[in-house]
Amino acid sequence: QVQLVESGGGLVQAGGSLRLSCAASGSIFFINDGGWYRQAPGKQRELVATITNGGSTNYADSVKGRFTISRDSAKKTVYLRMNSLKPEDTAVYYCNAETYNGGYWGQGTQVTVSS
Repeated sequence: QVQLVESGGGLVQAGGSLRLSCAASGSIFFINDGGWYRQAPGKQRELVATITNGGSTNYADSVKGRFTISRDSAKKTVYLRMNSLKPEDTAVYYCNAETYNGGYWGQGTQVTVSS
């Protein structure tokens, strides 16, 4: 049933790093465009980063220069490397995959950055 499986979230000290992974199940043949979104309590879900099939990336201004989105098409996996984490990065992070048969969301993984 689960199409995208997220991992890598957790608790980290400010200034630290985490890498999130989003792996597509076998029922997803190919990720066309991948992305990461986050949602903090009481706030709307917001775009963090996207990556196209060709590898073009886009970042929210708040994470530009600190986060890096990447992909391994052979593994059908999208990654989000998060460096220089700040407490305001604390949120549930969701991956998204646009495929030829529609869009999918991961289950969400909690990222908590302590001061």
